[in-house]
Amino acid sequence: MGFNPLAEKGIPIEKQLRDWSELNVQPYDKEQVAPYTRTRVITMNGVEVESIIFSHQFARRTDNQEIKRALALTRRIEQQQQMAVNWLMPGEETTLEVTIGYEQTAVDLTAYIARAEPDPYLKQAFEFGLIEDSDHLYRYANMLALLEGKKAERITGPLTEIMPGRPTVAEHCHPFDDIRAHYDKNTVDPLSRLHAMTITAAEQQTMNFYMNMGNRYTEPLARALYLEIAMIEEQHVTQYESLLDPLESWFQQEVYHHYNECYLYHSFMSQESDPRVRAIWELHLNMEIEHLRVACEMMRRYEGIEAEEILPKELPEPTLFRENKQYVRQVLADQDELRTVGTQFVPLDQLPEDAKYFEYRDAVNGGFAPSERVIEEHVNAHGDDYRFMPEGPHPVQGLRRAAPQN
Repeated sequence: MGFNPLAEKGIPIEKQLRDWSELNVQPYDKEQVAPYTRTRVITMNGVEVESIIFSHQFARRTDNQEIKRALALTRRIEQQQQMAVNWLMPGEETTLEVTIGYEQTAVDLTAYIARAEPDPYLKQAFEFGLIEDSDHLYRYANMLALLEGKKAERITGPLTEIMPGRPTVAEHCHPFDDIRAHYDKNTVDPLSRLHAMTITAAEQQTMNFYMNMGNRYTEPLARALYLEIAMIEEQHVTQYESLLDPLESWFQQEVYHHYNECYLYHSFMSQESDPRVRAIWELHLNMEIEHLRVACEMMRRYEGIEAEEILPKELPEPTLFRENKQYVRQVLADQDELRTVGTQFVPLDQLPEDAKYFEYRDAVNGGFAPSERVIEEHVNAHGDDYRFMPEGPHPVQGLRRAAPQN
């Protein structure tokens, strides 16, 4: 029998408060940390932030003081969890180094989830975003080499290739074409719901990070690159959040947020190589079991729905960080020319001439695309672009050569 958080006893919520010394955790060593420990930290930071933001929105939409108090208490603990997780990241990591970690997270988290996704439409949406994230990693890696003289492979290790994906300059599309059809809350596979929630939270955190940190550079090209890719991350958040069924009630969504946190902490605890970080995942799992109980009790009291009616009997197969190099290559080879029209995915050569995609892309790119310029600058400075491709030549013929020198 697998793990069922509903059958476990967590830490009583009144005993979950921690003092400042417990929250101000020792950061990992950026030179020694395993790449996937970093990506798990980034993922759980985003998932905790999403849960906190949702709880605030829920509280703003009820005048029931008892509900507000329950949300406020759980939310305060969630805030402490988020800080403990986020404070694992050392100040010695530069913004660009952290960014490489964010993009490795986007690539390998999305790739694993796409591989495991049972719903073909959701799988397609995840794969569509995957090869855009792959390109973002490539663009930021070239910026890192230009500004700091560092190779991104020192951060990602041998786990993730750094190469062009669907070019960022071609990713910009009209907002109407970012919206997807949502799953049906009554028939969706529980794993699909968890996948969509996890990717939405991770991409939202990436978007927020770029929106807030991209202006910290004085180098105009770096500022411009963050500006451009942050807008693509907004597209990704729009895509992924639209997969969620909006007809799930506020109480049900609160339950699903804490169930997803139980699922991810349990998943990451099972594969964490750093004992100190693993202890945090285990502690937070035991906290989230209680948060889930509180949320389920509110749902039962105010909607008359028992947790067992909407949650599976055990956690699905875990979400894992692992190498996805061949999978990313295959998706890139098959879908580089894919674009969107409304809720559908279509090849570029099948877009109508008056498609909103062309007008929007031309409007935002104008005569200058930062994502292209950073590659040109690297080629001018070093004679070639920066790539890390241990698996062989690029799977897309047109992306095998760097931009020519001027």
